Amino acid sequence: MVAVVVASLVGGAVCGPPKVPPGKNISATCDGKWLDAKATWYGKATGAGPDDNGGACGYKDVNKAPFNSMNACGNSPIFKDGLGCGSCYEIKCDKPAECSGEPVIVHITDMNDEPIAAYHFDLAGTAFGAMAKKGEEEKLRKAGIIDMQFRRVKCKYPADTKIAFHIEKGCNPNYFALLVKYAAGDGDIVAVDIKEKGSDEFVPLKHSWGAIWRIDSPKPIKGPIAVRLTSEGGTKLEQDDVIPEGWKPDTVYTSKLQF
Repeated sequence: MVAVVVASLVGGAVCGPPKVPPGKNISATCDGKWLDAKATWYGKATGAGPDDNGGACGYKDVNKAPFNSMNACGNSPIFKDGLGCGSCYEIKCDKPAECSGEPVIVHITDMNDEPIAAYHFDLAGTAFGAMAKKGEEEKLRKAGIIDMQFRRVKCKYPADTKIAFHIEKGCNPNYFALLVKYAAGDGDIVAVDIKEKGSDEFVPLKHSWGAIWRIDSPKPIKGPIAVRLTSEGGTKLEQDDVIPEGWKPDTVYTSKLQF
C-alpha cells in the first residue's frame, strides 16, 4: 500500500512543499525537543518498506537486524540528499485513538518528496504500526495521513555491531564506491576519506548518492586501504587496512569501528 495525498494546498496559490519553520532545522544536536510532522506508510503492512528491502540510501536487507523493518523515508530536511541516511529519530503519535503516545525509534533508509508537510515521515508498515497501542496496529494503518511528533536521537546498536563497508557492484581498479552502514552515534556520515597502503595522505571520496561515496582514479586503487569517517557532529574514526589487498566488488567488509 502506498500512501496517497488526496488533498494539498487547498484554497492556496503557493506551490512546492511547506517551508521548514525558522530555527527548527534538523542538526546533529539531539536537544530533546519534539517537532510536529506528518506520517504516512508504504509497502506491506508488516514490511520494511520497499519490496526489495532496500531504498534510496542504498542499504539492503533493511528488514533484518539491526534495522528490523523500523525504517522511514525522510523528506528533504531529514533525508538531506542522502547525507541523512542512517540517522535515527524517536517518533510517536497521540491521535487517532489507536496511537499509544509511546516513542519508538526509526532509521532513515529511504527518501520521499511528497509536499504535505515541512517534515514528513513515510514509514515502513512495521514502523507505522509500532506507534499504535498493542493490538491496534492495523486500525492505525487504516487512518492514512496522521499527525506525529519526532526528535533526533543518537543511534544505538548491539555491542557487536560494527560499521560495515560494502564495495558496490560494478567497481573496478579505477572506480571505487563505498556504501557505509550501521554507524552509531549521529548515524549519518558527511565525509569519507581513504588512504592506500604506502601513501602518506588520505584522499576524499565524493558523495555519490544515498550512503554511497566514490572516487574515479587514473591509476588502480590497491589495497589494503585505510578508511576515515566523519559524522555529522564532526567526530572522526579511522582504521588502517580495513579494505584488504584483494578487495572485490559486491562484497561487505566489516570494520572494528563504531561511534
